[in-house]
Amino acid sequence: METAAAGSVLHLATGISTAVTEHGPPDGSPPVLLLHAWAGSRRSFAAMLPLLARDARAVAVDLRGHGDADKPATGYDLGTLAADVIAVLDALDMPRAVLVGASSGGYIAQQVAVTAPDRVAGLVLAGAPRDLRGRPPFADELAGISDPVDPVWARRFTALFTDLDRLPSWYVTLMVEDSLRLPTAVWLASFDGLNTARPPTELGIVTAPTLVISGERDGLLARDQTAALVDAIPGARWIEYPDTGHLVLEERPDHLAADVAAFVADLTGAP
Repeated sequence: METAAAGSVLHLATGISTAVTEHGPPDGSPPVLLLHAWAGSRRSFAAMLPLLARDARAVAVDLRGHGDADKPATGYDLGTLAADVIAVLDALDMPRAVLVGASSGGYIAQQVAVTAPDRVAGLVLAGAPRDLRGRPPFADELAGISDPVDPVWARRFTALFTDLDRLPSWYVTLMVEDSLRLPTAVWLASFDGLNTARPPTELGIVTAPTLVISGERDGLLARDQTAALVDAIPGARWIEYPDTGHLVLEERPDHLAADVAAFVADLTGAP
């Protein structure tokens, strides 16, 4: 495979190219596929990936329109995004994987679990919504966006999701850089695709073992939405991190890595 930004390029059956970063033993079973949030990239897992790779084959991928992935004008509906993920599994020769989805990446993971349940060994949904329909409080911020995206605006927008002082400065820089890589058209199309999608748990039953992780101080998703997500997935377990906001991955990468590793171990019966 070709190399891009310290990762490998994949040409997907859905017609786009993307990039992945992989760590851990190649024969780790089941492998773990990491799905970042809206306006992020596979680099979002920079702090977590080395920790997780001690115990599993872990692969972080750039979703359509983000990071080093192609940025077409269309294809940002939830069904197409899920098809991209399934195509990534095919390209990596992964019959099944544990999907770890951060925020809206968890929404996409739910769609994959409903669309192709045979490909999903388990789900870890970190700060993930059950239903994104409606107008979120940050929607007005998108109204005046234009190319090139203003770095000051990008930092201010990032700050809507967490207290930036809680994150290492290098991580804040990474988040802002990732958001600047989205053209305005992708910002708007991806927002619309997520915002208008029918929730996956209304379209089918998630049969995969599922762990839901949320932050006690999540100011974006109300606690009752997380409770509704847990109720909608048979047998789902719920862990709530104290003193943590919406960005579970960014604020608690070490805790999340440990809980994902324990979840995978439970699936395989490993000690």
